Amino acid sequence: MFASPGEIAFKVFNYSVYWYGIIMAFAIIAGLSVISFIRRRFHPEVSKDFILDLSFYIIIGGIIGARLYYVLADIDYYSKFPAEIFALWHGGLSIHGAILGGIVTGAIFTKSKNESFLKVADICTFGLVTGQIIGRWGNFFNSEAFGLPTTLPWKLFIPLTKRPIEFYNLEYFHPTFLYESILNVVILIFLTILLAKFTKLKAGTIFFSYFILYALARLVTESIRIDSILNIYGIPIAKLASIIFCIIGISGLIVIYKRK
Repeated sequence: MFASPGEIAFKVFNYSVYWYGIIMAFAIIAGLSVISFIRRRFHPEVSKDFILDLSFYIIIGGIIGARLYYVLADIDYYSKFPAEIFALWHGGLSIHGAILGGIVTGAIFTKSKNESFLKVADICTFGLVTGQIIGRWGNFFNSEAFGLPTTLPWKLFIPLTKRPIEFYNLEYFHPTFLYESILNVVILIFLTILLAKFTKLKAGTIFFSYFILYALARLVTESIRIDSILNIYGIPIAKLASIIFCIIGISGLIVIYKRK
């Protein structure tokens, strides 16, 4: 059994520094480091300066996309409390939105520099997965992204104020953020082996494979999560987004391997 120590890490002159922000910053730094390594090891033909410039824009685009997606999915709440839209330290960043925001930004930037989007996307995918592995722990400190009640040894204590009303009398829940973090480790290992062992992969293989693998991993965790911000005809929006991602991944692989 484990429990979050709380949202605030420490205070500086009465200003609260949140664990969520610290974790996200660390996730970004680690992701950029991995991108740099993959470029240097497997794609030295891609300019270091280009990757640095691209990274800046996709981070901004990813954060905007992640927040915009989350806010639109819970628009009833944010329309009542508009100031909370900018309170990123309270959580509320959607990985699906981050991926979409990063893709749009990256596509625009690579086109403006006449670079191959799919090749660059393959490189950046490793940084994305690394960031997800670490970033999910921000949910731990915010006591969010948890699943159904459980009595398993690794059960997660959720404070009363964070529990859904129907589970007020229960204290321990599945740490689905942890499950997703572990599944992302598996995805990162698989993609690394794929890149290292097969030297003639077509550009986009890593990128589209990630879409499929992450979609499947998210469908697994969503099957026990109970904190969906929006359901469409009773289906959590994250499940619908994951299904779409899976379709995109499969379609993308078919297209690039049929294309001469």
